[in-house]
Amino acid sequence: MTSTLSLSELTGDYAIDAAHSRVGFVARHAMVTKVRGAFNEFDGRIKVDGDNPANSSVVVTIKADSIDTRNAQRDEHLRGSDFLELEKFPQIQFVSTSVAQDGNDFALTGDLTIKDVTRSVTIDFTFEGTAKDPFGNVRVGFEGTTSISRKDFGITWNAALETGGVLVSDKIVLEFEVSAVRAA
Repeated sequence: MTSTLSLSELTGDYAIDAAHSRVGFVARHAMVTKVRGAFNEFDGRIKVDGDNPANSSVVVTIKADSIDTRNAQRDEHLRGSDFLELEKFPQIQFVSTSVAQDGNDFALTGDLTIKDVTRSVTIDFTFEGTAKDPFGNVRVGFEGTTSISRKDFGITWNAALETGGVLVSDKIVLEFEVSAVRAA
């Protein structure tokens, strides 16, 4: 059961609980379906200023080689030079630059770096609530999404289809389901 703590009561430093969180993505494949994947290894810090959410901040670092689309051959292709180039760029990072609040919704803007290319993105998050877990930890939950163009990050590989269109969409939807634990 989630509690009804006010945002000001949530002020503090939090660590993202990767075991109970998800950093995922969705790409259109062959113009007819979607392929979903996730990054299984990441960590992050959240600083919540409940009295002035604009002073809050987030840093997330993702191990790019933890990409998982449930298909080993595709995952190896994504790790290679056509896509993420893990030999040169082993991590993806997001560092917030601003936070705006509208009720339980937040617009988190920041610098997303993929393949040594940094672009500003805004992720729309919904505050899902708080809970005190059986171990006495205060947890907060957020869910969010944003869309990016993979070409903006230098990821341009594709294959033309006989029927028109391309094998992999340029638009990638990023999905975040975050559970974070307040530092003691």
